[in-house]
Amino acid sequence: MSPRLTRVRRHALSLTAAATATVAALALSGCSSDDEETSGGSGDSGDSAQSEGAFPVTIESALGAATIEEQPERVVTLGQGSAETAIALGHTPVGIESYEWGSDDTGYLPWIHEAVTESGDELPTQFAGAEDIDFEAIIELEPDVILAPWSGITQDDFDVLSDIAPTVAYPDLAWSTNWDEQIEIIATALGQPDEAAGLISGIEDRLAEAAASRPEYADVTFSYVYTSGPGTLGVFLPEEQRVAMVSGLGLAVDPVVDTFEETEGTDSALIGLENADQLADSDLVFTFYTDAETRQEIEGQPLYAAIPAVERGSVVASDDNSFVTASSIINPLTVPWVIDRYLPLIDEAVATIDQ
Repeated sequence: MSPRLTRVRRHALSLTAAATATVAALALSGCSSDDEETSGGSGDSGDSAQSEGAFPVTIESALGAATIEEQPERVVTLGQGSAETAIALGHTPVGIESYEWGSDDTGYLPWIHEAVTESGDELPTQFAGAEDIDFEAIIELEPDVILAPWSGITQDDFDVLSDIAPTVAYPDLAWSTNWDEQIEIIATALGQPDEAAGLISGIEDRLAEAAASRPEYADVTFSYVYTSGPGTLGVFLPEEQRVAMVSGLGLAVDPVVDTFEETEGTDSALIGLENADQLADSDLVFTFYTDAETRQEIEGQPLYAAIPAVERGSVVASDDNSFVTASSIINPLTVPWVIDRYLPLIDEAVATIDQ
């Protein structure tokens, strides 16, 4: 092992990582990528003409700069959305952060499993992330670049990761990168900045096509809420990714949402259950629950149950963890995977509005 990796390993083993993003942290988050060739399981070196002049490139972040000297061939991703964008650009990562809560019986997020299997590449190695990053596993993967523009990595994490390979973190706050910006960042890191616009417009076109198939959605308002336990109530703001996806399908955010004060760095507002009546004009309520027991507990609260949309059953809330995950992040793989699953749920809820 090289002296540099020995030093990194010692640092990684001694690091006590600060608490960052878990399922609850993802619930309070925000969201971007580019390149053309496979940098993962297949070992394909790709088309050098595609990246001519793209390197070296330096990408600034809130935690520090990453200078990528040449075309990455071994890509590792942390957080959410980066793996999907890399795959869409033709770079199957050699390693990705695992997300067991949203995975199916394959052990992978289903849209990742499907896309990589279809490409014929080798499935990425999965490793622990969030507040317990498995630095040892990342070292063993020998990455050329580590992509984490929509993640919760800390400064200490970044410092360790940057000793392993150039690490691309978020430009402002953790879990707050807009989805299109994430695509642009990853595309630049992978040497295909010109392809970012195509991925972004492709996503927008898929959402617009779905919206055009449901013109009745244009007259429907919604709020997207969450809770962190009994007595709590939060509302995601319009630019938050899961709200942006629903808006992209043609529904309108309830104007009251713009009156709520953002909880810093979360793309959401904690309004408290005592203010649940402020959502009285929302035709639909979108939400999610971590499990059936939590759902029963939350819906059993009188103030929550009295929200008109909740009272009449005009609620969109899937109990499929993979669906909840996919509908929470906008990227080139989740949007096409989730749309056909989303529309029937919304149709069912819309049908209850006038009852």
